[in-house]
Amino acid sequence: MTRTADWHAQQYTKFEDERTRAVRDLVSAVPRGDVRVAVDIGCGPGNSTEVLLDAFPEARVSGLDNSPDMLEAARKRLPAVKFEQADITTWADPGPFDLILSNAVLQWVPAHEELLPRLVGKLAPGGHLAVQMPDNLEEPAHNLMRQVAMTGAWAAKVKGAERTLRHRPEWYYDLLARHCRRIDLWRTTYHHVLASPDAIVEWFKGSALRPFLAPLGPDEQAPFLAAYRDAIALAYPAQADGKVLLPFPRLFIVATRA
Repeated sequence: MTRTADWHAQQYTKFEDERTRAVRDLVSAVPRGDVRVAVDIGCGPGNSTEVLLDAFPEARVSGLDNSPDMLEAARKRLPAVKFEQADITTWADPGPFDLILSNAVLQWVPAHEELLPRLVGKLAPGGHLAVQMPDNLEEPAHNLMRQVAMTGAWAAKVKGAERTLRHRPEWYYDLLARHCRRIDLWRTTYHHVLASPDAIVEWFKGSALRPFLAPLGPDEQAPFLAAYRDAIALAYPAQADGKVLLPFPRLFIVATRA
C-alpha cells in the first residue's frame, strides 16, 4: 500500500456506492464452498469487508490496512471484526486462509511477481485469492493528471507520482497458473453517473490524485486542481440532464489454489 500520502476515509467514501459495486461483483464470482477463514487486505474504511461478511456470514473475517484513518473508520463500521494495521508487503500472517480479498489496493503495491505467489501460499488447499484493480491509466482522467503534472510550476515536485498497473491479464494468468488450479480473469468498464466535472475531481482526490497532491502545499494544490478541473470539463462533457459519465475499467482475478 502506498505511503506517498495519508489515506482519508471521509474523502474516499464520498462515492462509496460506486466504489463498492466492483467488490460486490468480485465477491459474487468467488466459488461458493467452505469459507471458514477470510481476510480483507487493504480493507480501507470497511466497505469491502462488509461485502465479505454478507457473502460468508459463517466465516471468521478480519481485515488489514496501513492507514490509521481507514482503520478507525473500519472499526467504527464493523466493531465485531478484528482489524490490524499492517503493510501488505511485510504482512507475516501465514494463514491458512480460505479466502484472501484484495479490492482496489494492489495497484499501489510493487513486485507482483513476488507478492501474488506469496499471497497464494497463505491459502489453504482449494482456497481463493480474489483481486480487483483499477485498469484505467489510459483513460482521459489519468492522462490529464499526467499532463497537468508536467506543465505547471509544480512539475519537479510531482515527477514520478503516477502509479501503474504493471502487467496485462495474460501476465497474471501465467504467474498464477503455476500455483492455482482455476483462474478466472475479466475486465469490466463501469460508467459511473456523477453530478459534474467537479465530482470527477472529488472522486480522484480520494485515490489517484493523492500522490500528485501530497508533495504540494495548499497554495500549489489549489491551482493544480483548478487546471485539472478545467481539463476534465472538456474531456467529460455534460449529458442532456447536466450530469457526466465517468468510464472506469477494472481488472478482476479469482484464483483457486491447487
